[in-house]
Amino acid sequence: MTTLQTQNQIHVRNKLKLEALLFDVDGTLADTERDGHRVAFNKAFKELHLDWEWSVSLYGKLLSVTGGKERIRYYLREYHQTFSAPGNLSEFIAAIHARKTEIYTTMLEQGGIPLRPGVRRLLAEARTRGYRLAIATTTTPANVLALLEHALAPGSAAWFEVIAAGDIVPAKKPAPDIYTYALEKLGLAAQQCIAFEDSANGIRSSMDAGLKTIVTVNDYTRHDDFDAAALVLDHLGEPDMPCTVVMGRQFEPRYVDMNVVEKVFHDEF
Repeated sequence: MTTLQTQNQIHVRNKLKLEALLFDVDGTLADTERDGHRVAFNKAFKELHLDWEWSVSLYGKLLSVTGGKERIRYYLREYHQTFSAPGNLSEFIAAIHARKTEIYTTMLEQGGIPLRPGVRRLLAEARTRGYRLAIATTTTPANVLALLEHALAPGSAAWFEVIAAGDIVPAKKPAPDIYTYALEKLGLAAQQCIAFEDSANGIRSSMDAGLKTIVTVNDYTRHDDFDAAALVLDHLGEPDMPCTVVMGRQFEPRYVDMNVVEKVFHDEF
């Protein structure tokens, strides 16, 4: 994007009202990767008598690929080239992923994966103040719904006007397709919205869709390239749990509320 295009985007955004907040899920709403998805994958492998074990460090490398089925395929190509699938490879991978999803949703139902700091508070404030909410994620719809139901609140899927998830678009993050789809369903331009992400692939997706983006890093993504982000934090913060600004202007009080989001959106930060 050229400097002139960026200036034009800023000019347009400053004239527009912020209408909607779009959220990634894994790593953004909840820190699901290391102690959620990774554990569920390993349990599925064991149940299916596969001698695969995704360690914390290996899983960090596999996260360069978005999408669970895509991650399995990448693992076989890069780390287990001698493996011979019984029958059709795509069907074999889909079966593994289906069982992994069942295990993961059970973990959510048991309350094992909480929301990240500040998420529940910010979502509640946004709803109260009339902002529209949407989700744009590469994880499966079942994973999203289970997380919302058991970590946020029963029936909270209805808080989100659009839940764009999984294979609803052919190209997953870092392609912008999932955000473009969500914006189309909302009937809004990117310049009327702001995104929340946690990873390099995520911000590439949101930025290529034209969305200003706030990033909350986690253990797997804290060293990713977030130069394009409007603000980078360790989490959204709470009144009794201040966040740390990783990149961007310091602010007080040290938690993200809608006043902070509005300032970021209008380039007043």
